[in-house]
Amino acid sequence: EKMMTIPRLLGDLSHVLALFILLAKIWNSKSAAGISGKSQVLFCLVYVTRYLDLFTTYISLYNTVMKLLFISASAATVYLIYKQFKPTYDSHNDTFKMEYAIVPALILALVWNYSFSFTEVLWAFSIYLEAIAILPQLFMVTKTKRAENITSHYLFALGSYRALYLINWIVRYVYEDHWDPIAVTAGVVQTILYSDFFYLYFTEVLRGGSLLDGP
Repeated sequence: EKMMTIPRLLGDLSHVLALFILLAKIWNSKSAAGISGKSQVLFCLVYVTRYLDLFTTYISLYNTVMKLLFISASAATVYLIYKQFKPTYDSHNDTFKMEYAIVPALILALVWNYSFSFTEVLWAFSIYLEAIAILPQLFMVTKTKRAENITSHYLFALGSYRALYLINWIVRYVYEDHWDPIAVTAGVVQTILYSDFFYLYFTEVLRGGSLLDGP
């Protein structure tokens, strides 16, 4: 089991919070308006490809519960958007082509991985894809020039998760001399993608406004 640090624990909790904020938003409003179904499909693909070892490798109860939680919550979100509340899904503004995220992530995974095996390539693919899976949502917010505050809270929690993991990797490097260049590089890219949104979140949403101008 990887070293459990406070930043990692807070990052995991922030990640779980993001998933439930989104699920609660969709379920309570009975609407998928403002949510990018494509981003959610990409995230679901991230979790499925990363956690293929769920039924073959046991690490810890915490690890297993988290894996099941991410896969099930993500699959439930996709179901609500594309099935349960499909009439409310704004597909006209969710125009980012998923292949623009999937293909580069797959090519990079085939080139840069720790072992050219099926599971290792898929793990690397999931890391690269996660870094850019939020792009359809950010493009959608930019296109519509609007994001509901609850959607903004979701994006902030999701961005915070990866930023906290960057701190976790620094801590592990200092105390364990552990370094994961693939995860760190993807994490830096992912955090940079959220940086403009973070600024808008702190200057607008937390002051009682909303993201009228999008990230």
